[in-house]
Amino acid sequence: MSQPLPSPDTLPPWPMPPASVHPALHLVGDSTMADKRTPLSYPERGWGQLFRTLLREPARLVNHAANGRSTKRFVDEGRWAHLLTQLAPGDFVLVQFGHNDQKDDDPLRYAPAATVFKDHLRRFVRDARERGATPWLATPVTRRSFEAGGRLVETLGDYPEAMREVAREQDVALLDLHERTRAWVRSLGPEASKAMFMWIAPGTNSHLPQGRQDNTHFVEAGALAVAKLAAALMREQRLPVADWLT
Repeated sequence: MSQPLPSPDTLPPWPMPPASVHPALHLVGDSTMADKRTPLSYPERGWGQLFRTLLREPARLVNHAANGRSTKRFVDEGRWAHLLTQLAPGDFVLVQFGHNDQKDDDPLRYAPAATVFKDHLRRFVRDARERGATPWLATPVTRRSFEAGGRLVETLGDYPEAMREVAREQDVALLDLHERTRAWVRSLGPEASKAMFMWIAPGTNSHLPQGRQDNTHFVEAGALAVAKLAAALMREQRLPVADWLT
């Protein structure tokens, strides 16, 4: 049985430091975006972690994304309130959720796409704007899920489209990472795409002696590829952060 979430007042301080340079880019999302606070020999990486390597001034990026979070859990734990204390006028906030919001067997995380999920996204947009920051939305990255015939299967239901709808409604820029990552994974195909995800052969990593077959989370090569897709979308839309890229 899931344990109740701790009160935000009792949570330990988050390990990420506040932005030391402004304007800053704040990333908000789940494990596919998050910094991995694990030994370097552990292979999992989030694309936000690798996006930092594409910036001329890496200190401008503050990655608030965290493993296992949905929009609901991010708010309920006080993580969104914490982020707001870090914002300065002129900052940017990029929000990507969906993977955990869809988990309807977990009441601590489940946020129906048409209602609670959208309401949280609207709140993120409103709160950021009220503090003089610019919010952007990103559709959730795809999972690597192929049918026997080699067709890439959709696993994220209504969440990518719900993100698009809120972006249109709120007139905010959208990075359609779902569309771009689907095209990328499809182009690689069922076999080559394994090298981008946490497909770890038994006996090749001391942290995972039995190996792992994980179609959601990236190794460094995959995380870097997604970071570059995000950078390309920023350039295409001429978002201000594009000028920060190497």
